[in-house]
Amino acid sequence: MSMPEKEKALKLIEESIKFILVETTHPGNIGAAARAMKNMGIKQLGLVSPKEFPNEKAFYRAKAATDVLENAEVYKTLKDAISDSHFVIGTSARNRKVPWPIVTPKVAAEKILSLSQQPKSKIAVIFGREDRGLTNAELGLCNLHVHIPSSEEYTSLNLSQAIQILAYEIRLKALSVEGILEEQEWDVPLAENAEVERLIEHFEELMQEIEFYKVDNPRQLLTRVRRFFKRSKLDHLEANIFRGVFASIQEKLKK
Repeated sequence: MSMPEKEKALKLIEESIKFILVETTHPGNIGAAARAMKNMGIKQLGLVSPKEFPNEKAFYRAKAATDVLENAEVYKTLKDAISDSHFVIGTSARNRKVPWPIVTPKVAAEKILSLSQQPKSKIAVIFGREDRGLTNAELGLCNLHVHIPSSEEYTSLNLSQAIQILAYEIRLKALSVEGILEEQEWDVPLAENAEVERLIEHFEELMQEIEFYKVDNPRQLLTRVRRFFKRSKLDHLEANIFRGVFASIQEKLKK
């Protein structure tokens, strides 16, 4: 890879990718996470309801990555944190009743580098709580799940370790010709996460109106619907088309 290509790929990492930590308990872990991120050239950090932040322990552990903490954005909810994201990846160690697209860190990095080629692309990588990770509801907000295949004898990873592994794979792909998957530039921006969430809610509302399922016993139907829309990588226009169709059906039902 030529120097301009390498610089472009690394710049895309810095501009496109945000690591988001959910309800981190220990401020020192936030600092260690910032250090691991900056080591690999990732500087956008989001914090969802951290227990203690800002905190001097976080800045002490960050070492030379205090600028990452100074620029970190704090959110009340995960939905707020990813509302303008075009693609969301959640770290998961869970086995779900309804299977979800799940990949290794290496494959996740390939996907991230590919998506970062799109203009003004915003990609969020979410890391859960130290003791129990992400909930099923939070994982349901993601387009893709990434799993680090640690030893079955001892599966637990420190938060900063998990971040370092993901960040390393992303940087490795950015520095590799094979790591950048060139995609044809899309004619319309990808739908932001908030748009897809509204679309899912609209579809659920429509299904209720036509009594497609029992509201008090949806089983796994809604999870499968969510999985479909999340893995479809809808663009802004497609999301609007679907919502327009749903609204037209609702108007017909009223008449």
